[in-house]
This record gives sequence, structure tokens and C-alpha cells, in this order.
Amino acid sequence: MMAEEHTDLDLEAQIVKDIHCKEIDLVNRDPKNINEDIVKVDFEDVIAEPVGTYSFDGVWKVSYTTFTVSKYWCYRLLSTLLGVPFALLWGFLFACISFCHIWAVVPCIKSYLIEIQCISHIYSLCIRTFCNPLFAALGQVCSSIKVLLRKEV
Repeated sequence: MMAEEHTDLDLEAQIVKDIHCKEIDLVNRDPKNINEDIVKVDFEDVIAEPVGTYSFDGVWKVSYTTFTVSKYWCYRLLSTLLGVPFALLWGFLFACISFCHIWAVVPCIKSYLIEIQCISHIYSLCIRTFCNPLFAALGQVCSSIKVLLRKEV
């Protein structure tokens, strides 16, 4: 019995360790494609010259290179400076959201469902007591009404 509990604890500790230490894919950094069409901005998506209004070829090439390189290095610099603080911020935010959902939202919903179930029993009792006899009586009164349709020419 003791060895079985010890094995279960080791397995649970291994699962927790695996969750926090999983391998990161350094090649495909967006495996779920959450930024598929949102952040993919290339030079051609931002700057375009219509036919008949072309700049010099050299200006166009330098502009392309400047845009691409500055975007690349600016992103690298910003992610170096702010990546870890933002990861900390977002981790904290999602931990708070998870905490609120687990400890406040779900219990409130369960409590509401329990209360509404009690109220629904009272409501259905009132409907059966007051409305059912009324509509049954109205049905009896209206049951003797006959409608005859004639077509006059």
C-alpha cells in the first residue's frame, strides 16, 4: 500500500514537471497559427507604387532593405528589452483570470443553477395551479365554436 502511494506521488510529480519543462520548438514558434494573417506584414503589404508612378530602382531597393532590416532589428530589440517583462505580466494576468474562473465564476454559476432550479419548481407549481385550469376552462368555452368558410362568387 505504501509503495503504491509512493509510486502515485512520483507519477504526479513527473506529470507536473513535464508540464513546466516541456520542449520548445525553436523553428516553428507559432504552431497553432494564432498570428497567421495578423502580424505578417511585409514591405509589399505596406508600400506599393502604382503603374506610372515609380521611383528610381535604387530608391526602391534601398527602401525595401531599410524597411525589412529596421523591422527585423526593432522587433529583436523590443523583444529583448520587453519580452520577459511582458511574459511575466501576461503570465500573471492569465493566472489571475484562471484563479477567478476557478474560485469565483464557476462556484457562482453552480450556485445560480441550484437557486434557479428551486425557483423553477415554484414557478412550475404556480403555472400548474393557476394557468392550467384557466386555459382548460377557456379551451372548453371555445371548443363549441365552429367556423364555416364560404366562398361567395
